[in-house]
Amino acid sequence: MRQSYPIRYIEPVFRPPSEAQSLILPVTNGCSWNQCTYCEMYTAPQKAFAVRDADELVQSIARASELFGGQVQRVFLGDGDAMALSTRRLMAVLEAIRTHLPQVRRISSYCLPRNVRNKSVQDLRDLHAAGLSLAYVGAESGDDTVLARVNKGETFASTADALDKLGAAGITRSVMLLNGLGGTAYTLQHALESARLANATQPEFLASLVVSFPQGEARFRQNFPEWEPLGQDALFREIEQLLQALELRRTVFRSDHASNWLVLKGTLGAEKPRLLAEVRAAIARPQAAGLRPAWARGL
Repeated sequence: MRQSYPIRYIEPVFRPPSEAQSLILPVTNGCSWNQCTYCEMYTAPQKAFAVRDADELVQSIARASELFGGQVQRVFLGDGDAMALSTRRLMAVLEAIRTHLPQVRRISSYCLPRNVRNKSVQDLRDLHAAGLSLAYVGAESGDDTVLARVNKGETFASTADALDKLGAAGITRSVMLLNGLGGTAYTLQHALESARLANATQPEFLASLVVSFPQGEARFRQNFPEWEPLGQDALFREIEQLLQALELRRTVFRSDHASNWLVLKGTLGAEKPRLLAEVRAAIARPQAAGLRPAWARGL
């Protein structure tokens, strides 16, 4: 890494696919929970959770302005959970971005539901007014049994409460679900309870990814020994159950992450019939569905 670069990164660095053109600004290192057994993102020793020094953050933002000028239109606050910071500390970061990078039009971050618990709706409104416009919430599932098996540290109720508070504050919510997370034993309840969560909260964006374990399943199975993975057909049938149960008014749905076999894009509920038809066509004739090849799938 060039020493002249304005931001100090501790690798590996993660961000949502839609933040490919964003300046990644780590305000924390790692994830404040970091106990979800399906997640390998912050398990490396150097990714132990820590809050970045406030002065370092302001200096990084100022240097980014000097180096990149008006090129920065979007900022993603990393690492795993910027919302772990107090409202006061987040406000200071947002104000520094507004001061040094006034051309920025969108600021986003990952968001654990647990870290919204101690923020009031007014706190979140203040953060929104200061520039925080989008929160990526990894719900993973709406089913309490599945959430407990994967040590998510959340429940249907805690996730719904966080999503409702973010929505009331005007912060756009992008919710992520994990296709196949419940395995064969819990696939139906995972799909139906996840749909119930989305129906109750009406997020602006909803994405489905396929659960995968590049580093192996041993850690995951310690708390979920009965888990058996879904095959391709069963994954499609779980998505069919999810889509069938969704009653969304205007949510952009995406199943186009690199982990997905079947790419789906549409707005729910207007395009629900088309999306269901595409899934059912893939179930009936997978060889003709234009599926992503196995070699192209990954994280």
